Amino acid sequence: MEVFVRAAVPEDLDFICAAQLTMAAETEGLALDARTVRAGIDAVLIDVSKGQYWLALTGQQPIACMLCTPEWSDWRNGWVYWIQSLYVSPSYRQKGVFRKLYAHLQQMVHDRPDLYGIRLYVDKRNCAAMKTYQNMGMSSEHYDLYEWLKN
Repeated sequence: MEVFVRAAVPEDLDFICAAQLTMAAETEGLALDARTVRAGIDAVLIDVSKGQYWLALTGQQPIACMLCTPEWSDWRNGWVYWIQSLYVSPSYRQKGVFRKLYAHLQQMVHDRPDLYGIRLYVDKRNCAAMKTYQNMGMSSEHYDLYEWLKN
């Protein structure tokens, strides 16, 4: 199976929206408001300063997506990319699809002097995802994530 990665475009909105709604239900048992999610995705597709969606495809068929958002690091005087909203279609899991997306992001970090790394967060109950990230050389030993979210 040949997989290639490209930046998402506005025509990918339906796939990304469906993927995010499914991912939230699968990983956290959340039923998100579809209109809110669609508007949030559209906002990123329109304004790349908010982030960038990347798609993995076989042929013309999207099979995975992830959102990459920049965080400024004053310690490094550069950017760190956060992987968010990662979704791989079930029939393509454990076939190297995320590895392809991740390698694309890693290459960007290697190629650009203003990029310094990649971070992500994962639900503590998502053991399969944690094992995947560890197998790819990522580490969870540096930071714990704390958050406060408005209801």
